Amino acid sequence: MHILRASDHKQMPWKNGGGVTTEIAIAPVGADAGEFHWRVSMATVASDGPFSSFENIDRILTVLEGAGMDLDVAGMEPTRLTAASAPFAFPGDATTSAKLVSGTIVDLNVMTRRGQWLATVERQTVSVPCFVRSGPGVGIVFCCDGTLELPQDATLSKHDALFVGEADDMGTMAVGGSADIIIIRLSQNLPVI
Repeated sequence: MHILRASDHKQMPWKNGGGVTTEIAIAPVGADAGEFHWRVSMATVASDGPFSSFENIDRILTVLEGAGMDLDVAGMEPTRLTAASAPFAFPGDATTSAKLVSGTIVDLNVMTRRGQWLATVERQTVSVPCFVRSGPGVGIVFCCDGTLELPQDATLSKHDALFVGEADDMGTMAVGGSADIIIIRLSQNLPVI
């Protein structure tokens, strides 16, 4: 396991050129938008407009900051997403556009290659010492705000993340501090024989 500091996150233009993405983690490391297995990133959305299309990718979007946005995904009911909303899953290759409720927002995107990887995204508030469960597969604990105290005197601050790889075999971890976090679980979607 290792800490991914906010100051080290890589910034790159959106696939459609409409903004900037801050990449937190990607597999395989160094993959581009057309070949990743999964990717976790943040985006600052400053204006209304279309989302980039990602063929054969599933997305889970969580609003972190701002008043929110109205998301219109082809084939689904329009949905208002705010910082209080549950993470929202939708196909990354569906025609999608957003209209901001009131000003700029920051969102967290978890993207997985359809049929190969699965993701779950869960919000949690830590205010007293407790346990966080990452489960099997790959786990990422993302600090939305505050300070999360980890084992071995390590801490996560705003927009830092803890990466727990499959080889780390750490299903449950004691944490403390005061923080709003997002727990991302990624697992391979293996065929049943």
